[in-house]
Amino acid sequence: MRELRVIGVTPDSAHIVCVDTESGQKFRLPADDKLRAAARGDLARFGQIEIEMEATMRPRDIQARIRAGASVEQVTQESGMPLSRVERFAYPVLLERARAAELAQKAHPIRPDGPAVEILIDVVTAAFTARGHTLDNAEWDAWKDEKGFWVAQLQWQNGRSEIAAHWRYQPDAHGGTVSPLDDPATDLIDPDFGRALRGLASILPVEAEAPAAPEPVVAEPRREPAPPGAVGNM
Repeated sequence: MRELRVIGVTPDSAHIVCVDTESGQKFRLPADDKLRAAARGDLARFGQIEIEMEATMRPRDIQARIRAGASVEQVTQESGMPLSRVERFAYPVLLERARAAELAQKAHPIRPDGPAVEILIDVVTAAFTARGHTLDNAEWDAWKDEKGFWVAQLQWQNGRSEIAAHWRYQPDAHGGTVSPLDDPATDLIDPDFGRALRGLASILPVEAEAPAAPEPVVAEPRREPAPPGAVGNM
């Protein structure tokens, strides 16, 4: 390791100027808190500065992004922070989102004539069942929008496309209500299960094929016996 000797500071005092004692080459170091902590031998403060420099997002910023619907992977990519560090702060908010999604399923859908008696999960299950589908591969999620309201989402696969329905969830003492925010959400809570649903086509029963009609039997023409003495063509 080569040894440097401090010979001064830059005119703006922002850097320390050092010189290589062997070659005479000059170097400069930023005169920041990290250098001051190292000069004092304050290892605890030095380590804290390392952590602060590594983190480009504060814990509350991480949680705000997760609460707004971002995934752990998205926040990790945005912040440049280690995945484990983001997960540590995101975990309680993810539990909060899961709980909100669970409560939204037990809320009462708002229809044009008022709140339904049934809860959202029962209405949606009936809508899927009426069209020959199940919720086995559908996923629920929830997050807060820019106005602070909870948005509940149901997402499912339709062929090669992913369809999502969104409701605004407002909790209250009676289980809360959910209001549709888009067409798929409106369709799912419509009591008219007979009409087509955008993003969820009805599965029609397979009709049994009719047995093939038997082929007609063609009778061979009857040959009359030749009269006596008749001579055949040569």
